[in-house]
Amino acid sequence: MPVNRSETVMARPQETRPRWYVVDARGQVLGRLATRIATILRGKHKPSFTPHTDTGDFVIVINAAQVKVTGRKLDQKVYKHHSLHPGGLKTETLRSLLARRPTEVVRRAVWGMLPHTPMGRRQIKKLKVYAGPDHPHAAQQPEPLKV
Repeated sequence: MPVNRSETVMARPQETRPRWYVVDARGQVLGRLATRIATILRGKHKPSFTPHTDTGDFVIVINAAQVKVTGRKLDQKVYKHHSLHPGGLKTETLRSLLARRPTEVVRRAVWGMLPHTPMGRRQIKKLKVYAGPDHPHAAQQPEPLKV
């Protein structure tokens, strides 16, 4: 009598082919955009998702300078960095960071949603963020991603 078995399929890095997606951040809410991008980078949108294997895809974000934030986050959200020297705490508001380096705002939002492990560090390298509408990744034939 045959036994009905269901086997768990584990993805292997050499078996997966990463795809490239392009996302237009113009008018998108920062947190919702970052959540969707983090899902794609981790590979959780695929049926073959395996937590211990990097099965994610590449994401290109264009128009990062025109991302939206809700509420009073522009003035209330503060990014902090410490140089590990006495008195080395540096703070910067979202408004000033968005004016100075808009790509860093999107990158930090996505990094906060990825695991802070060696795998997360590999996955954040698959994120390419550009302030304007142009990107140098046309050879990879990225597909537009609806967010």
